[in-house]
Amino acid sequence: MPVSKSKRTRYIAPPKAKPKPSPRWIPIAMLALLAIGVVDLVLYYLQILPGGSPVWGLLSGFGLIAAGFGFGVFWR
Repeated sequence: MPVSKSKRTRYIAPPKAKPKPSPRWIPIAMLALLAIGVVDLVLYYLQILPGGSPVWGLLSGFGLIAAGFGFGVFWR
């Protein structure tokens, strides 16, 4: 015989809802930022890009790569 809800002694949590899939633009933006960051670093090392300080060439490339990894955190 089934046990009624009022006679259950153990709590059963409701099942967790699945997270929604991420929008399509998140992986596209992630890959674009990673690719632009790598291209920026390569062009910096080849001394093709103009720049005032050598530090800004590195910071811009690594900043774009870090932003790409930041977008990757939100991708489901």
